[in-house]
Amino acid sequence: MAYPNLTLISALRAAAQQLRSNAPYAWGNHGSCNCGHLLQVVTHLSHAEILRHARSGIGEWTEIAEAYCGVTDAPVTVLLGRLEAIGLTPTDIHCLEYLQDRAVLNRLPGGFRWLQKNLRDDVILYFETFAALLEEQLLPRIDISELQQAVPAGRETGA
Repeated sequence: MAYPNLTLISALRAAAQQLRSNAPYAWGNHGSCNCGHLLQVVTHLSHAEILRHARSGIGEWTEIAEAYCGVTDAPVTVLLGRLEAIGLTPTDIHCLEYLQDRAVLNRLPGGFRWLQKNLRDDVILYFETFAALLEEQLLPRIDISELQQAVPAGRETGA
C-alpha cells in the first residue's frame, strides 16, 4: 500500500477534481489516463507533454512501472520517479491504473465492488476513496502535542 502522506493525498484529490471539471480523459492515452491525471497534478506537465515523455518507455503505465529503474534519466523514469517520490510503488501504480487495490475497493461508499478502469466517474470515486483511506492511515501518526509546541504563544486561541 502507498505511503500515506499529505502530498499524495492532496494530489489524488486534485486529480479527482481535475477529472470532475471535465479535463480530457482517455484511459488508453498515457497523458490523460488514470496515472496521467495524477502525473499532471504532481509534475504540472500537460497531458501532451506526459504522452511525449511516456513514449520513451514501452507499454502501459503498469508495464513501465514494473520495468522502472530509478538510476536512468530517461523521461519516462523521471515521471515514475515523481510517482515514487509521493509515496507510490509499482504495485500502487498498477492498481491505480486498473482501479484494483482491494483496500481501496473495500472502503468504497456502499461497500466493495469492482470499478471500471476507463469510466471517469469510477476513477474519481477511486481517487477520492484512496485519498480518504490514506488520510485515515496518516492521522494516527500525527502527534498533536508536537504541533501545539510549534504554535507561537498566544496563537492557540486565535489571539
